[in-house]
Amino acid sequence: MKKTLMIAGFAALMGTSAMADGIGVSMAKFDDNFLTVLRNGIQAQADAAGLSVQIEDAGNDVAKQLDQINNFIASGVTSIIVNPVDTSATQAMSDAAAAAGVPLVYVNRQPVNVDTLPDNQAFVASNEEESGTLETIAMCDNWAAEGKTEVNVYVMQGELSNQAAVQRTKDIYDVIEAGKCKVKVNVIDQQTANWSRDEATNLMTNWLSTGAAFDGVIANNDEMALGAIQAIKAAGIDMATVQIGGVDATQDALAAMQAGDLDVTVFQNAAGQGAGALDAATKLAAGEAVEQKVYIPFELVIPANLADYAAKN
Repeated sequence: MKKTLMIAGFAALMGTSAMADGIGVSMAKFDDNFLTVLRNGIQAQADAAGLSVQIEDAGNDVAKQLDQINNFIASGVTSIIVNPVDTSATQAMSDAAAAAGVPLVYVNRQPVNVDTLPDNQAFVASNEEESGTLETIAMCDNWAAEGKTEVNVYVMQGELSNQAAVQRTKDIYDVIEAGKCKVKVNVIDQQTANWSRDEATNLMTNWLSTGAAFDGVIANNDEMALGAIQAIKAAGIDMATVQIGGVDATQDALAAMQAGDLDVTVFQNAAGQGAGALDAATKLAAGEAVEQKVYIPFELVIPANLADYAAKN
């Protein structure tokens, strides 16, 4: 029987610190608000537990990330944590770590081989089936509360190579097609803005140039939602006339909600994921068994409960 991995408990982590000296961490990229919180969470927990971690930036480059994994193995780290650049390219990383007998933990982004991970590998994240679902249902409730029966929306997708972007977009259509939305939703267009605020601003500007009437934007993350807001405000559109949703509940997103610009976001516990990944990596390095899939629940954030999340990220 595999033991349940307890996110909140660090007593075991502290007790095995001698066996976890030298944990290699490869982040998809440093230049991302949510991933920065995740990275800082890993470092903070490592510092608190007296663990040594080496955190490297893959620069959103798959080949560079695989090189980092191989370098970690060659340098003799006791375990590896990976936030994948491309979730469809993780098999090679798993194979390299397994061949060397080095425990590996994927964090935040679900690897393509998640159902066939070796015994000394695990995945710590939040279940993406919840994220886009919570976001879309909340936006539907808002439109219904406004008395609308039919709405036209734009969908902004994250990087298409990323499982989270694919699943969050699927969640939107699942809500619509399953009749969970209280209004009829028509998707005018959907395109990727690659998780980027700047790209989202440009995309939204292009959409606005068509002159099509719309009731909102459902974005796969907060950065793109904020980019959409920037373009909409620049066009002189009253934010009270549209609904904007995102995912992550970053500090910038919460500030936008406080200002009345962002209507819905979904809290993804970056610090909890980082702590869980570090705990799993430590236990695996100590020869302990852990659950191979550890999910930390998403939580809906709307203006009514905004204050509860102000200090969480």
